[in-house]
Amino acid sequence: MVLLAAAICTKAGKAIVSRQFVEMTRTRIEGLLAAFPKLMGTGKQHTFVETDSVRYVYQPLEKLYMVLVTTKNSNILEDLETLRLFSRVIPEYCRVLEEGEISEHCFDLIFAFDEIVALGYRENVNLAQIRTFTEMDSHEEKVFRAVRETQEREANAEMKRKAKELQQARRDAERAGRKAPGFGGFGSSGMSNLSPAAIIAESMVEPEKPKMASAPVRPSGPSKALKLGAKGKEVDNFVDKLMSEGENVIPSAGKKQSDVSKVLQPPVNTEGVHLKIEEKISLTCGRDGGLQNMEVLGIITLRVTDETNGRIRLHVNNNDKKGVQLQTHPNVDKKLFTADSLIGLKNPDKAFPLNNDVGILKWRLQTTEESLIPLTINCWPSENGSGCDVNIEYELQEESLELNDVIITIPVPSGVGAPVIGDLDGEYRHDSRKNILEWCLPVIDENNKTGSLEFSIAGKPNDFFPVSVSFVSRRNYSDIQVDSVTHVEGGSLVKFSTETLFVVDKYEIL
Repeated sequence: MVLLAAAICTKAGKAIVSRQFVEMTRTRIEGLLAAFPKLMGTGKQHTFVETDSVRYVYQPLEKLYMVLVTTKNSNILEDLETLRLFSRVIPEYCRVLEEGEISEHCFDLIFAFDEIVALGYRENVNLAQIRTFTEMDSHEEKVFRAVRETQEREANAEMKRKAKELQQARRDAERAGRKAPGFGGFGSSGMSNLSPAAIIAESMVEPEKPKMASAPVRPSGPSKALKLGAKGKEVDNFVDKLMSEGENVIPSAGKKQSDVSKVLQPPVNTEGVHLKIEEKISLTCGRDGGLQNMEVLGIITLRVTDETNGRIRLHVNNNDKKGVQLQTHPNVDKKLFTADSLIGLKNPDKAFPLNNDVGILKWRLQTTEESLIPLTINCWPSENGSGCDVNIEYELQEESLELNDVIITIPVPSGVGAPVIGDLDGEYRHDSRKNILEWCLPVIDENNKTGSLEFSIAGKPNDFFPVSVSFVSRRNYSDIQVDSVTHVEGGSLVKFSTETLFVVDKYEIL
């Protein structure tokens, strides 16, 4: 078998993508493809035609043709098998078989063609191997990523140790007679990852952590961060280079810390007293109904930037009727909170720390009550003989919420082409490399509380699970708010700003 060229062309013989596997001029291949439609007779069932010098083996693709140009002495059975593999590769990269879509993904197709044929001879590969080769999955790259994450963890541990040493040095300086900081019970804590179990412990020890935490993207200038050594620098440069080339590098722990702030930016105009109300949800449901587990974790973070507003109390308006468990910071007067829903320090003469994020109240809800699910998802795959008809619908049960940037991700079988979409609310994206279908809805609220998606594709019902959901919201699930802030002395009102964020940690239908 000697394969001269593989091409996708129109029914008029216009070449859209062509890959020559032997030395051949552009004029020659364009002439061969232009002559191809004229050679096909009407009413014939053959999938090949011949001239004096070459053989065309072809397969119709809606309005296009997938054409292999071979020598006449090549094995026609092997040619047909190769043609089938070429035809299966195209839907992996092109959602629809149209000229514009083919042109947009032309280089992806050429790279895949090169994996099938080398120097005119068929390689012994299947569709899964082609996908692996074109994605260039590298064991060395995984090693580099693992090394980098290990070094980042070591750097974070070193920074914690340094922070403790600095705080101990401050205490020693206080004992020596220098003026001590105004408040030592609170400190900074990384709230962005919403880990309430670790928030209070970190806030008591690491007041300087936000200034020392490494950013996800390195600045080009000199850095004052902890040096990781020559080997670590090479790893960082390698990963940064991969990111600049468009590779999706696995995020480290430091990068996850910025996910929430990346989704919804804080308000531009913040007052001298600023509050963050943050919640995250972890939920697992069964495909046949039934809530296996749901957990909501929330926290209120206080940041004071005006020293005249350091001695304050916050009135919490708790409208929750779902049964959340509340817990205040150890330095907060628990009796005052229980009796009057006021958050204030045990020692009213002390002030909250300046320019530090302080966790003052956290809560937790864990339940298996189905009526508390904020957004229900029903996925109904039905076999139809040639594949599956899949119907997915959502319903917003918590009508007080407004969910933004909702993405419902459905796994689909590989190597069977793009799904055929029927009824659709919103938009969809099909990623043939990740083998997923993303149903995208910009907003779900009480005016848009239900919607559905229908599509058909080859596969079995189990191929479409687990379904995962992601969203963000500026309204919190538990309806816990701070409605006023007052001075300890005099009880005068203090102007404050609030930002609320409700995000998904895990939301799956198994």
